[in-house]
Amino acid sequence: MAGRFRQKGEYVRVGMHIAPHPEHVAMMIHEALLVYASDLDTYFLDKVAKFHLDFETIHPFCDGNGRMGREIINMQLLELEFPRITIRNKEKATYYQAFRDYNDRQETKTMERILSVGLLESLHKRTTYLRGEKIIRLADHIRQNKLSAPSVTNAARRQTIPAFREKEIWKIGQDYERA
Repeated sequence: MAGRFRQKGEYVRVGMHIAPHPEHVAMMIHEALLVYASDLDTYFLDKVAKFHLDFETIHPFCDGNGRMGREIINMQLLELEFPRITIRNKEKATYYQAFRDYNDRQETKTMERILSVGLLESLHKRTTYLRGEKIIRLADHIRQNKLSAPSVTNAARRQTIPAFREKEIWKIGQDYERA
């Protein structure tokens, strides 16, 4: 079953969402791919977000759709020469909200925000390492600079500072100074 589209009689329900009939899966995936590939005007993250929402809504496999969908996001980013992103378990509530927004109102903004914040974090990590900066824990940065922990941590989550996570620990370049 792994790696093949759902076949006749293989129905899937995820929460309140019932995936389309298996007989429609191949055609729906083909159509989603055509829309993605032919749209040359939409901002790339918006396209990736919509494709991911469409893919997961179609739910083409009996199992592994989420993992596969997130790998497709990374493949799309790599094709555009951007780094991979991680959608962490702690962020799953917002991730699932993105699907509710899409299914209820065809709204993609929540998924777009998830992808843009994830991409910023990934880029912050890479540029910090490429610059050869000494990297410290964000908690140490807060303590050394006598900053408000909630304020700085929220800024890290929103990616308004160049912080990033490694093994679930927030880090930042030691020389970072907020303007």
